Amino acid sequence: MSSTEPVALRLIDREFLIACAPEEREGLLEAAGYLDRKMRELRANAKAPSFERLAVLTAISVAHEFINLRKQHDGQSQRLSDGLANLRGKLNAALESDHAKP
Repeated sequence: MSSTEPVALRLIDREFLIACAPEEREGLLEAAGYLDRKMRELRANAKAPSFERLAVLTAISVAHEFINLRKQHDGQSQRLSDGLANLRGKLNAALESDHAKP
């Protein structure tokens, strides 16, 4: 079992201590940096939202981005699978016609 260490994360003007495994530290800091930037973006375009409202708006925005990216990824995966199936079919057809030749 891995040990956890507290990591200080700053979001807007607040600091949060979150325990995480040492190997997750970099990813957590990167995620917090991304979240902080998104919160600052939204705060600049909103009329003095509370921290809680800003956090909810940011969570919705990030979830929306995630869902759109997942849909794009799923579509690309399906196109890749279809392309590979098509190539496999062509390869099998070529191998069969090569075996059929005397």
